Amino acid sequence: MSRPDLTPPPPSGKRLSLLNLPLDVVTLEQTLDRLGDWMFRAPRAPHTVVTLNPEIIVQARTHPEFVDAVQEADLVTADGVGIVWAARQLHRQEVPRAPGYDIVRGLMERHGPELRVFFLGAKPGVAEQAAQNAVRDFGVQVAGVHHGYFDPAEDQRVADLVGASRAHLVLTAMGAGRQEVFNQYWRQVLAAPVLIGCGGVIDVLAGTADLAPAWTRKLGVEFIWRVGLDRKRWNRAPRLVQFVRLVQVERRRLARQG
Repeated sequence: MSRPDLTPPPPSGKRLSLLNLPLDVVTLEQTLDRLGDWMFRAPRAPHTVVTLNPEIIVQARTHPEFVDAVQEADLVTADGVGIVWAARQLHRQEVPRAPGYDIVRGLMERHGPELRVFFLGAKPGVAEQAAQNAVRDFGVQVAGVHHGYFDPAEDQRVADLVGASRAHLVLTAMGAGRQEVFNQYWRQVLAAPVLIGCGGVIDVLAGTADLAPAWTRKLGVEFIWRVGLDRKRWNRAPRLVQFVRLVQVERRRLARQG
C-alpha cells in the first residue's frame, strides 16, 4: 500500500527526471510487456534498456558519455530501493521497481524457446555457463556468447559478432558505464531489439554469484546485504553516501524554488 502523502504510480508511460537522468514509471509486468513487444515486432529495431541505481547516478556525473547513454535509452527502470526513495524525496512519486535480474528472468520465463539471447559479459567462461543454465532452465536459444574482458579497440569486432547473431535480446554485463555506453554507441550494429545493461546478472545465471535472499529483494535492500557480506563491494559504499547527499541537496534546491 502506498503512503497517503505520495502520488500512486501512474499508468505506464510517464517519465521523471531524477538528478538530470530519466526514470520511467513502469512496473515489472509493464516492462516485460513492452520488451516482449519490441523483441518480436517487425521490422526489427534496436532499443536500449537501463536499470537505474544510485551507483549509476553517481558515476554518470563525471562521465558525459554515460549521461548521454542513459538519457538516450528507450527505457530506464528503477533497479533498487535507492531510486524509489529518491523519487519519493524529489517528486513525491511512488515508483515501482523493475530490477535487472527480474527483467531478464521474466523475459526468459515468458518467451522460452522462441527467444534468442546473446550473453555478452563477465569473465571468460562465465557467459558460457550462464547460457547453458538458461537453456536448461528456460529453454532459450543461445544466439551467441562472448566474455566482457575486451578493450575498446575491439568494440566493433564484438558488435559485429552480436549483430550477425540475430539475437532478440542482448545481455550486456561489463560494469556500469561501460555496458550502457557500449549498447548505445553500437546499437545500430548490435541490431537486437532489446539491449540491456545487466551488471552481475550473467554471474547469477552462471551460479558464480548468489542472488540476494528473497526477503532482502522484497524489501529492496539487497544491495546493502551484498555490500555487507562481500569485501570486494565495500569500496562502493561511499557512492551510496554520495547519492544520499546529492538527493538531499536537490531536495533543498527544489524546496527553495517553491
